[in-house]
Amino acid sequence: MNDEFAEFEEDGFDSALLEEELRQAAAILDPVPAELSRIAVDAYALHDLDARIAELTFDSVVDAIPVRGATDVPRMLTFRAGEVTVDVEVTGQGLMGQVLPPQPARIEVLSGPQSAASLTADTMGRFTSDAPPAGPFALRLRTGGAVVVTEWLRA
Repeated sequence: MNDEFAEFEEDGFDSALLEEELRQAAAILDPVPAELSRIAVDAYALHDLDARIAELTFDSVVDAIPVRGATDVPRMLTFRAGEVTVDVEVTGQGLMGQVLPPQPARIEVLSGPQSAASLTADTMGRFTSDAPPAGPFALRLRTGGAVVVTEWLRA
């Protein structure tokens, strides 16, 4: 620590308080643009450079015909990476899905900077979670030696 900073601390200067006030001012006066946040979250998915990216091939919000009068309809998603397909149903109560061809897998539900929720697919490839994803999410599957990461979507 140099003498200049020691002098401020001796005078009762609180550098932690100043840092927090500067962070709050920056958040108000110069917030991070939403598009930049989305790009950063998307880029975080690429930290597994050996992972194959699973492309979204079906999304019931876009591809399905709406049913009149239906409310609280689950969102159905299908991702594909080579020979691996992942079908996922997202509801307000959680998510459930299946890895095809059926195989055991470790699955992480990625949700931005929060720690990933871990799930395990059984020998039939089925998995469930009682916690619905909040905000943008992706799935990282580890099947045998392969790693597959889905595209990021909003829940």
